[in-house]
Amino acid sequence: MTPSATTSILLKKGLGNHSTECENASSIFTEKDLYLFRQGNHHRIYKKLGAHPQTIGYQSGYHFAVWAPNAQRISVVGSFNHWDASAHPLHRVQQSGIWETFIPNLSTGHSYKYAVRNAQGKEILKADPYANAGEYNQGHASILCPSLLEYSWHDSDWIAQRSKQKHYEQPLSIYEMHLGSWKRDAHNQPLSYRALATELVPYLQATGFTHVEFMPLAEYPLADSWGYQVTGFFAPTSRYGSPQDLQFLIDTLHQAHIGVILDWVPGHFPKDEFGLSRWDGTALYEHADPRQGEQPDWGTLLFNYGRHEVRNFLLSNALFWIDLFHVDGLRMDAVSSMLYLNFSKNDGEWLPNVYGGKENLEAIAFLRTTNDLIHHYYPGVITIAEESSSFDRISQPTEYNGLGFDFKWNMGWMHDTLSYCQQDPLARSHHHQQMTFGRIYQYAEHFIQVFSHDEVVYGKGSLLRKMGSWYASDKFSTLRALYGWMWGWPGKKTLFMGNEWAPWDEWNYQKALDWFLLQKPEHAGIQRLIADLNRLYRTHPAWYASDMVPQGFYWINPNDAACSVFSFIRQKAQEHKLWGTTAPSPSITHTGKTSSKTKSFPSVPSTPPLLFIANFTPVERSHYPCGVPFGGTWREILNTDAASYGGSNRGNKTVFACPEPCDQQPYRLDLYLPPLSTLIFEYEGKQIFRKTSKSLDS
Repeated sequence: MTPSATTSILLKKGLGNHSTECENASSIFTEKDLYLFRQGNHHRIYKKLGAHPQTIGYQSGYHFAVWAPNAQRISVVGSFNHWDASAHPLHRVQQSGIWETFIPNLSTGHSYKYAVRNAQGKEILKADPYANAGEYNQGHASILCPSLLEYSWHDSDWIAQRSKQKHYEQPLSIYEMHLGSWKRDAHNQPLSYRALATELVPYLQATGFTHVEFMPLAEYPLADSWGYQVTGFFAPTSRYGSPQDLQFLIDTLHQAHIGVILDWVPGHFPKDEFGLSRWDGTALYEHADPRQGEQPDWGTLLFNYGRHEVRNFLLSNALFWIDLFHVDGLRMDAVSSMLYLNFSKNDGEWLPNVYGGKENLEAIAFLRTTNDLIHHYYPGVITIAEESSSFDRISQPTEYNGLGFDFKWNMGWMHDTLSYCQQDPLARSHHHQQMTFGRIYQYAEHFIQVFSHDEVVYGKGSLLRKMGSWYASDKFSTLRALYGWMWGWPGKKTLFMGNEWAPWDEWNYQKALDWFLLQKPEHAGIQRLIADLNRLYRTHPAWYASDMVPQGFYWINPNDAACSVFSFIRQKAQEHKLWGTTAPSPSITHTGKTSSKTKSFPSVPSTPPLLFIANFTPVERSHYPCGVPFGGTWREILNTDAASYGGSNRGNKTVFACPEPCDQQPYRLDLYLPPLSTLIFEYEGKQIFRKTSKSLDS
């Protein structure tokens, strides 16, 4: 019988007459374990709490341990004891609030829960907060599984080189995906972790992404939440296979030199009775006062970051995914909701901090500690904040009074660029500064430019449909130009699955992506464009090595609103520091105007710079003058209007910069700009004259 079918029976039986008040002489917890746990500093507490295989003498079985300081009695019930609450009671471990027991002769695969007589004397069934596997669509029981330490990894080369990476100076192009709706099998079922290892790896290699980001994989009951309402923080969802299957998938990705980032949700949890909510009858993981403990928008509960054991739960959970699953980064969801006590709350619905402010001081301290611990234990592992408020220093180190994240999603840039591209092309000149304003704050944080799942759901429409034009061909052209602009803009990149071939419909988590669209040249062309952008991005240090410092970018002309044309240079800075730098380029006001200051020009760099120029109107422009810092030849290395991408195949090959001042630069190019296009030129330095060519094939 399942736990849901036997709940009333076993609760009527009670927890038996076994005394649970005595201390267990054979406890696995040392005094140091208990001290560190009470202080919130037991960073690997997941190795002690939960259910783990254990051998005592000649007997093999499972050791169970759970934190429930206010419970009156606790017992393990499961498929191995007919859900009998009197069969296997737990014992208190001193005054720690921890309960434990050892059950011999248990094998993997059994489902179990804790039968808890809570603080009010009510008998309830609870899933194991530290379980490594669980059910998601039946009784939501926990599941006994082999030790996750037993998996034999084959990614030692990857882990070794990861620790040496300077990720600010490396290419980072992330493919965000929801595992359940990327592809489906012949029975319309999501691919398993192991099937994904076969399907996903070659796809990412072909499209050139450096990393894949999985939307939350910790166990969750409601499919509609996409994984963002977690009930099993230490249990990979069983929707796609076992925990060992997920380890195999990540191992396979690493062997193919593809990094793995995992969405992590430390901000809230659902109210499901079997989960963390009032686990021992009291507000254990959450706050007792709903003004502190509830998130009204999502119908969830907020963690009590001021409680040491709760902070320990989350800290060890972050390390758990890196330690046992070798993930290369954590993208922390909804950080704004953690930082502010009044997030999505009206006056009277929240309590201020001890200083009368709206900042959640305990959450801020937790985030700083988490980031510092990750970077201490795992050099090269990155943390990313999804954060959209004006909170300062999100991605600066804690020693600089920052939160310690490596990167922050650039939500402002995303909103501005999409708003601009949604305008009618002939009206974009009136919205010109939406494309230039981002340069003002670009280096305030370490940004990732992102078009995520949030932009293609809930009636927002697909990226393709957002492009402002009545003509389908112009929509495709605009999106191609936007992708060229996105990849060229300083900062790392994240793109949600499916957007690499521009579906017409928005994302639906209940079905697979529209792979059939790749049979159509205009969609397949955008996929080829993304692959080429990734390939060039990864092979040109001028494009990625100085993403995080102002010296890596400067405007050529940000002010041509009449033509809706933008041009800028990307270059590898010869020397720079992450902090305390200033831009060498002309200052830009909030309107995008350049200052009248005299500009000094650098000598020819050893790493060839790149020129990006974008035309966001459906008007072709012949002999468009564009200033450049160096004379000689500039070779067009990518054109979003190329025929292979679905364009009209008009553009340039190699052009010569003549010694004539233009755009405050000492040299001038005469370029052909196709309608709705982004062009990329690499400086070659050869003093050879070539005429501008309209046809890319001429």
